[in-house]
Amino acid sequence: MEFAYESRRPPALARYVESIWYARGRIDYQRERIAPTGSTVAVLVLGDPIRVTAGDGPPLVARNGFLLGPHDRPIVNEPLGETHCFGVVTTPVGCRAVFGFRPFPVRGKAVDLDAVWPAAAALRRDLLVAGKLDALERALSSDVAGDQVARCLAVTRCETAVAALENDPLRPIAELAAELGVSHGHLDREFTEVVGLSPRTLSRILRVRAVLAAIDVFAPVPWTSLASAYGWFDQSHFIRDFRRHTGVTPSQYVAAQRAAFTREQASPGFVPEM
Repeated sequence: MEFAYESRRPPALARYVESIWYARGRIDYQRERIAPTGSTVAVLVLGDPIRVTAGDGPPLVARNGFLLGPHDRPIVNEPLGETHCFGVVTTPVGCRAVFGFRPFPVRGKAVDLDAVWPAAAALRRDLLVAGKLDALERALSSDVAGDQVARCLAVTRCETAVAALENDPLRPIAELAAELGVSHGHLDREFTEVVGLSPRTLSRILRVRAVLAAIDVFAPVPWTSLASAYGWFDQSHFIRDFRRHTGVTPSQYVAAQRAAFTREQASPGFVPEM
């Protein structure tokens, strides 16, 4: 597979930016399903168009770039030629600080990047010249509205809630709300406004992501013990949630990764389709 990929998490932006990345080359398969992470993702397309589909939504052919709102269904990514793009993945609380808008209106959607992020066009031109992650990191460092967002109590509270759920995705939401000094309903509304998803939805995403990270697809997978370790004691319920987030059953997930990747290439959450 002739494909170059580089990723980093800028330390100065770590509160709002999960990672920035660069990709160029051709994949050995037609398209891929990508499991959700709870983040908002912007992709600046510098090369051939990419067809992207969010959940059950209509396909979007992105010629300049696209934005994926926070979602709990897999994204279908289908390059229509050689991939050449840069990406920005926010933390769950980072959408407004990085892109300047609330995440809920774009929840579960794939939209044209220029239509929602005015800075994208100029940034894309700069990256065509510079062609390095350093240039993207500098641009974000100058544009991210960190101080303004940091003063928002709701963001701080939701950031604490996200960290708690990342540490323990099985944490009861009512217990977490009480610890934060608000009602369950208040936390649900505030979290949905800041993150774009409900706390319960994010916790389910984090549970599936934890299972995916624990899998060695080139070895026998102890599905029953893995499922119970993350709170699924009913196999049909586990398979339903797994399929909702990846688009395939557990056995299909393992088979797809084995068919397309070597052990070094395998990446949690990616489902190649030949």
